[in-house]
Amino acid sequence: MKQLLEFGPLLLFFAVYFFVGGDQGFYIATGVLVVASVITLAASRILFGAVPMMPLVSTGLIVVFGALTLLLQDKTFVKMKPTIVYCLFAAALLIGLAMKKPFIKYVMGEAMTMREEGWRGVTIRWAIFFLAMAALNEVIWRTMSESFWVTFKVFGAIPLTVAFAIALVPYMRRHGMQLPGEETTPENRPAGDT
Repeated sequence: MKQLLEFGPLLLFFAVYFFVGGDQGFYIATGVLVVASVITLAASRILFGAVPMMPLVSTGLIVVFGALTLLLQDKTFVKMKPTIVYCLFAAALLIGLAMKKPFIKYVMGEAMTMREEGWRGVTIRWAIFFLAMAALNEVIWRTMSESFWVTFKVFGAIPLTVAFAIALVPYMRRHGMQLPGEETTPENRPAGDT
């Protein structure tokens, strides 16, 4: 349900953009994205009692950059929003790491346990991934057609993120990842346990 709520505004953006078409379609789709993102955030708060930090930051930036796009009639703002979000997430992860507080552990720590070196490694890998996605967004919106960028934003970025998360699972298992209710094995036993 959470994933559907987070993915819904992007699907609406895509559908409106291609249904209406042209510059008019882009601006209407941007307005729909802003409204749908705010509604989704409110729905998450009502349904789940809290709003995770990443969707909160992302929605805030969608509102700001979407409003700038609509007010100034300049598509650059919406196209740069993913780059800024990815860079903010990478910076937050690296700052947390420098402070010896891997933020991913605080976000995912309720869902799993893992040895400290695993949390550090996962944090570094996600930070690099976010920086790579920022660079990829910049290359695509600056060199490809607008319709290609819209399609990538909806059907490229999310599958890449999911694939990256899945690719991290073996690394996390090697560093003691254990989900709630899982039996402790030699592979996922925290360091120092016998």
